[in-house]
Amino acid sequence: MLLAGGEGKRLGALTNNIAKPAVPFGGKYRIIDFTLSNCTNSNIQTLGVLTQYSPLELNRHIGNGKPWDMNRGTGGVSVLSPYTAKNGGDWYSGTADAIYQNIHFINQHNPEYVLVISGDHIYQMDYQRLLEQHKANNADATISVIEVPWEEASRFGILNTTESLRIYEFDEKPLNPKSNLASMGIYIFTWETLKAYLIKDAQKKSSSHDFGKDIIPAMLDNDLRLYAYQFDGYWKDVGTIQSYWEANMDLLDEDWGQALNNKNWKIYTNDSNFPPQFIGEGAVVHHSLVNSGCFVYGTIESSVLFKNVVVERGCVINQSILHQGVKIGKNTTLERVIVMENTEIPEGTSIRISEKEEPLVINQEILSGMLTLSGEEI
Repeated sequence: MLLAGGEGKRLGALTNNIAKPAVPFGGKYRIIDFTLSNCTNSNIQTLGVLTQYSPLELNRHIGNGKPWDMNRGTGGVSVLSPYTAKNGGDWYSGTADAIYQNIHFINQHNPEYVLVISGDHIYQMDYQRLLEQHKANNADATISVIEVPWEEASRFGILNTTESLRIYEFDEKPLNPKSNLASMGIYIFTWETLKAYLIKDAQKKSSSHDFGKDIIPAMLDNDLRLYAYQFDGYWKDVGTIQSYWEANMDLLDEDWGQALNNKNWKIYTNDSNFPPQFIGEGAVVHHSLVNSGCFVYGTIESSVLFKNVVVERGCVINQSILHQGVKIGKNTTLERVIVMENTEIPEGTSIRISEKEEPLVINQEILSGMLTLSGEEI
């Protein structure tokens, strides 16, 4: 069950009209592609995608699930939106409520275990390993965790465990954390156990109907067998403009960039039929990702260019992200800027954002709202 209804308010203009999991990422993908591809590579064949906020673009992207081999007669991918029925149903009021409202869907498949994941994180994980540990521990729930810097631990839900990784305490954003094992929001449950807790939680008016705040603490109170699964790979919650920019820049790191080309763990997406990139005479492209359909005549440094981007002569693009269809006019300088889809930057524009500031997100509407942009320093 993939939770993909995130509004992503802290991403600003990037999520004005689309859900956070549908935000473009990494030159050719959308954020949700990483979780969907994890499911494919982990041989998960039945997937429910729970949407809510501005789902049109996300629904169109997922379609029948063909890029992820989910277009199956039995199982496959099902997009599950909130609905109103005679016996209730409304907007999802929390992560646990989203699963509760789709109990009927899960019961149709009669699973022994249910994996609950989020569609707005960047990472590569084999969920089969998580399941194997869950079975070996005869666990009621297993929660994937990652070590975070101690100085940042108070920003996360922190799990306190024994040496065997059995969870005995869960602290939501503790002031004085006892460990640095942070919940990744990835859970596997024995279904019959989870179902009972979901039904009980739904009847509590005081509950926020959330896994971290309600379901997990209730299970711990009843001394159920909860274990942590320790993940040691790359994981990023792209919840802010700064973290979104950082995650894209991380792709330029040699080790993580090679992970995208791992033939044994591919990242799948809807692809296009744009022609190969064209690098013009005198153009300079260094330490960057440049996708198909791009025409580059200027200088690109440490940047990510999506499909069908045009960068004219005399331009200098540095540490920036240009979404699909962006056109950059001649003699333009962009530094630490995120340019949204189909935006046209006028000739002679100069926008430089210092490292002390959050990268700037611009689209055509934002550009129009700027006073005198062309030829001036912003």
